[in-house]
Amino acid sequence: MTNTISTDICIIGAGPVGLFAVFEAGLLKLRCHVVDALPQVGGQLSEIYPKKPIYDIPGYPEVLAGDLVQNLMRQIEPFHPTFTLGERVEKFDKLEDGSFQLTTTDGTEIHCKAIAIAGGLGSFEPRKPAIENLENYEGGKGVHYMVRDPEHFRDKRLVIAGGGDSALDWTIFLADVAKEVTLVHRGTTFRGAADSAEKVKALHDAGRARLVLSSNVTHVHGDGTLEYVTITGNDGTPEQVSVDAFVPLFGLTPKLGPIGEWGLEIEDSAVKVNTMDYSTSIPGVYAIGDINTYPGKLKLILCGFHEAALMAQGAYKHIFPDKKYVLKYTTVNGVPTL
Repeated sequence: MTNTISTDICIIGAGPVGLFAVFEAGLLKLRCHVVDALPQVGGQLSEIYPKKPIYDIPGYPEVLAGDLVQNLMRQIEPFHPTFTLGERVEKFDKLEDGSFQLTTTDGTEIHCKAIAIAGGLGSFEPRKPAIENLENYEGGKGVHYMVRDPEHFRDKRLVIAGGGDSALDWTIFLADVAKEVTLVHRGTTFRGAADSAEKVKALHDAGRARLVLSSNVTHVHGDGTLEYVTITGNDGTPEQVSVDAFVPLFGLTPKLGPIGEWGLEIEDSAVKVNTMDYSTSIPGVYAIGDINTYPGKLKLILCGFHEAALMAQGAYKHIFPDKKYVLKYTTVNGVPTL
């Protein structure tokens, strides 16, 4: 028997931006159904780094990724969103009346008046450095492409490679967990936040972590499990470092999957949008968060929250073109319920 769902907005992606979109839509009394290929809500925050601290959420000097997801779920409770988890949207049809019919991998059919694509990076896989025999130490043998649980590295010797926010943030956090932490970066400046880079340098100066610049991890060694790595400077000088774990954090390779076949305007594996309301080239379809692109785009959760607010306004106007909405502040009116 086919499971059929009817809603105002179907949100594709249950990451933080998709969840906050439920809140913004709820303020406008729009019903939401959320679909995600992962078996739980939270997107990358739950799947990849639930214990990772996040430092750029307003009002939270520091919040664990998993805790942020829990707070977002509490925030949207009054609007009673429904969820289809562990299923990916495979088929997209625009109906004659302008509404949409979506079908998932398990045959669930969702009829909606608007679609908000909040799929993060889409389907993704980690970018792996070109190191010979690296795959021999995957699968619990010493090489990790993400940090799911920091306690796994308690009192261990750890080498992290990378120059972005994830590498910097985990170096800072794991300095208080691991026995030894070494961050290896091929350059002298970082792509990540300047404040985080300064914190890592301060840890290095204090002897609580080691920072190796202008270098790369070039070889991995061990009999069955990882025992040491070779760090080679840009000048060709090698150094062998004993380790229990090597964590290369070079980001993720995004893949749009079926969304790339919907006829949307795509640029560099991202969906192009109009920043007035984050609408796509198909009326009634919006894209928010890391999956969209526009001039000046910043891939930050904070920016995704902003995009979700404007998307909800645009979707309301699309669904109810003859209604005039007057913005009501939650500080005055509180949070309505559906």
